[in-house]
This record gives sequence, structure tokens and C-alpha cells, in this order.
Amino acid sequence: MSRLEKGSKKLLNAWAFYDWANSVYTLTIASSIFPIFYSALFLSEIKTVHAFGFDFKSTALITFVTAFTFLVVTFTSPILSGIADYVGNKKNFMKFFCYLGGLGCIGLYWFDLNHIYISILFYFMGLIGYWGSLVFYNSYLPDIAFTEQQDSVSAKGFSLGYIGSVILLIINLVMVMSQDDGESKMKMMRYSFITVGIWWILFSQYSFYFLPKGTSAGHRVTKDVVFNGIKELRQVWKQLKKNLRLKRFLYAFFVFSMAVQTIMLVAVYFGEEEIAWSSDSEKTTGLIVSILVIQLVAIIGAVLTSKASAKFGNIKTLIVVNFVWMFMCFYAYFMITPIQFYIAATLVGLVMGGIQSLARSTYSKFLPETEDTTSYFSFYDVAEKIGIVIGMVIFASIDQITGTMRNGILFLVLFFLGGIILLFRVPKEQTI
Repeated sequence: MSRLEKGSKKLLNAWAFYDWANSVYTLTIASSIFPIFYSALFLSEIKTVHAFGFDFKSTALITFVTAFTFLVVTFTSPILSGIADYVGNKKNFMKFFCYLGGLGCIGLYWFDLNHIYISILFYFMGLIGYWGSLVFYNSYLPDIAFTEQQDSVSAKGFSLGYIGSVILLIINLVMVMSQDDGESKMKMMRYSFITVGIWWILFSQYSFYFLPKGTSAGHRVTKDVVFNGIKELRQVWKQLKKNLRLKRFLYAFFVFSMAVQTIMLVAVYFGEEEIAWSSDSEKTTGLIVSILVIQLVAIIGAVLTSKASAKFGNIKTLIVVNFVWMFMCFYAYFMITPIQFYIAATLVGLVMGGIQSLARSTYSKFLPETEDTTSYFSFYDVAEKIGIVIGMVIFASIDQITGTMRNGILFLVLFFLGGIILLFRVPKEQTI
């Protein structure tokens, strides 16, 4: 097949379609069915598991494993992306992580507390496969689209990902809720993990068929190439010292992002453990419906946040959104009933999409005039992932020590307060 021209409609569609393929992981595995399945493995009176020589609270263990996975991604992605760019086989790296993640999802079918290490390995494979492939997927954008096309094709990818993931989640929900007893529901959840892996691997083939191998001719990998990505991050850090507004915004983003990402990753585990559901059936349905509500409301929230930022400015809007998140943490600490959880899910949806999209666009606006935007956004992604690791470890430690996730949620108030204080310190004008 002849290589498609940069900016061609078929190439742009092929790139965006990978979002349709891989977004099912975030919705079914990371956000909804797997957390419900994992929590259901534990009896109501026994919520601990022995692993790595310690007795872990169930939610603390999975949070620590998630944090460790993000730590691995944080340190390997700049190195791998630097190598892939140099040797010109970006697609092979993307394929590797895609298949690793897809097989990890399929492997979750055999997740069992009696074989906790292999079970955790499958979970690790899915998580690192998703985030690892995303590094190369995102780096394709400037290769396949011209500057004026990038916003629209990125939005198209988001839309396709949202539609695809919701379709599969509804299918999985019907599979689970069609069963009457708990054992059959668990079996359907295991089958849903297989559907995610197959969906991800199968639909990604369309993207892999049309995406170019890479942008440069193959070269031999040397020590300098391996550490080139890290060198670029160090150069960005040096440049930040000359740009006060960008540096202070990045500090604020780093602090409040710790809390936002942590809440998004533990929300379903919190709902499963801390909310007084009347039955296991109501719990399963309620948690999955809550995730769908968040997805739907997040679109409205992103639009409202965008309009607010156009009228009042990005920083002022982010400050208000952080105040809403602070209120959410206080509210979550006291909520007990399912209806309170649904209200929380609606509020989270309103501010979830907004704070993520607005933070990234604000960072983009504050960038100096440079052609090397890739390095700046690589720095942004690494900062976000380090924040996730710190936030998850702190949350898991509080959960493990105190025995309740409520204290961890309440502690996150400090991160939002810190983010607000730091946002107030961001200069209105560019300061060199």
C-alpha cells in the first residue's frame, strides 16, 4: 500500500479511529466493571489480601499497583518515544503496547485472589499497554495532520472514543444484568474483560494499516538516543525558569492534577465500599449507571467550562472549578446513600472534562513561541503522571493505615487548596 499524504482524510480518520479501539479500556476496565468485579471478590467481612509479604486492604493494594504502573510509564515513555522517533518504527512500538494491553485485558478473565501475582500481572499489562500505546498515538498527531487540522482531528478521536466505549459498556452492562445470581454476574464480568481485549486489538488494525511506520529512516540505537527524551525534558525545565507564568501554572497544575486524577481512578472503588447499597444487584447497576452519567455530563461540563473561560479567562475559571472539586471532597466524605452518590457523580462529570481540557489548553496558550511543542507536552504528560503516582500513593497509604477511603478523599482537599493558591500566583501577563 502506498503511503497516504499528510493531512489526507483517510489518514486522519485512521488515526482518530484508534481512540474508538482503545477507549474501551478506560471505561470498562479502569472505571467501571473491573473495579466492581475486584471488590466483589472480597467477602464483606474480609477486605484484605496478602501480597508481597504484607496484608493489604483490598482497595489499597490495587491503588498501589496502579501507582507503580504509572511510575513505570513515567520513566520509560520519554526514553521509548525518543528511540521510536530516531529509528523510525513508531508504529511497531504502538502495536507492541496495544497487543500487550489487549492480552492483559483478556487475561483478567482468570483474575483470582488465590493466584494474586499473575492476576496483578494481567492488570499491570492492561494499564501499561494503554498508557504506553497512548504515548506513540499522541506523538503521531503532528506527523499525520497539519497544524490547522490538529484540533479538529483530536476532537474527532475523543468523540469516537467516547461513542465506542459507551457502546461496549452498555453491551457489557446488558450481559451482566441479564443474570439473576451473583456467580453468573461475575462470570459475565469476566467475559466483558475478554470483549475489551478483542475490541481493542481488532479495531486497532484499521489504524495500523494506514498509519505510517515512522517519520525518519532507521538508525542504530546508541546510548545518546536512549537518553535523548530525558535530555529534552531537562532542556524544557531550563526554559521554564525563564518563563514565570508558564512555570507557576505548571506548579499549580501539578498539585491539583494529583487530586483530580486520583479521584477519577478510585471513584468506583469508593462507591463500592463506602456507599450503603440495598443489594449487590443495586450496587452493580448503580455504579455502572453512575459511570455512564459521568461520561454524558462530562461533555456538557467541557462545553460550559470552555464558555466560562472565554468570558472570564482560563485562570479564573480554573480557580472556580478547583473550589467545586474541594466542595466535592467534603461532600464525598459525608455521603452514604446511593442518591447522594448519583449527585456526586453528576457534579464530578460537570468538572471532570472541564478541568482536564482547560488545563491542557491553558498550558498550550502559555507556551513560548517554539517549534518544539512536542518536548513541552512530553514534559506536561510526565508532570501529570508523576502527580498521579504521588496522589495514588498518598491516598492508598491513608486508606491502608486508617481503614477507610473517606479519610483519603478528605485529605485531597489540601491539594485543591494548594492548586487554588498557586493559580492566584500565576501572572496575568507573560513574564520573562
